[in-house]
Amino acid sequence: MSIMLEAREITKKYVSNGIPYIALDQINVQVEEGEFIGIMGPSGSGKTTLLNVLSTIDLPSSGDVIIAGKNLNTLNEKNMAKFRREELGFIFQDYNLLNALTVRENIALPLALGKADVNEIDKRVIEVATTFGIEPILDKFPNEISGGQKQRTASSRAIVTNPSLIFADEPTGALDSKSGQDLLESMKRLNEMHKATIMMVTHDAFAASFCERILFIKDGTIVDELLRGPSTRKEFFQRILDELAKIGGDIRDII
Repeated sequence: MSIMLEAREITKKYVSNGIPYIALDQINVQVEEGEFIGIMGPSGSGKTTLLNVLSTIDLPSSGDVIIAGKNLNTLNEKNMAKFRREELGFIFQDYNLLNALTVRENIALPLALGKADVNEIDKRVIEVATTFGIEPILDKFPNEISGGQKQRTASSRAIVTNPSLIFADEPTGALDSKSGQDLLESMKRLNEMHKATIMMVTHDAFAASFCERILFIKDGTIVDELLRGPSTRKEFFQRILDELAKIGGDIRDII
């Protein structure tokens, strides 16, 4: 397997009211192509900051992020925007769908902006809609579908360009348990069938149990990791709960 993402000595510092604060402290991470990896930790541990830095939403104070063989520090603003659009996919709690567009048009938007061929756009939209089980609602508008369907639409839009790496930040956070499980099963299917590389931040041990590897972060550093290995998802879920209890955090971080 090739390395899809490598983070070297990533540090992120902030200054608040004149007081310096280290959010990430010399973090090193490697993600192999085709991995489904989770990031977990107590509230304020730095997990979302880490995702933001790795996904180019934020810049590190020092260190290197290398994705698909490209060191992001070497890209200018224009090339960074192009790289982000073509190589990265984002799934977040906020759907950010355009209400004036149908589900089909929302999913197709990144391809249309990239001036893809019309036939290729239609083909890709059907493929990803089928993966996420939303083909029957392609001609509906966002105000006509459920929250779970909106999230799967947003997820379809995130992957329609065949990105090298998909980042997900609490993707089930705004969903009920059934919709959340449907989304996670779709993401798992995407990972297994299409070898998609996915990095997901979550506080939810159930969501994390769909991953193959979990990194645990506390006080801005990686403190441990779990590999699922031959464990069933139920067994892995319990191991995740045990690890979260060990590293600390309030009750919201372990349910």
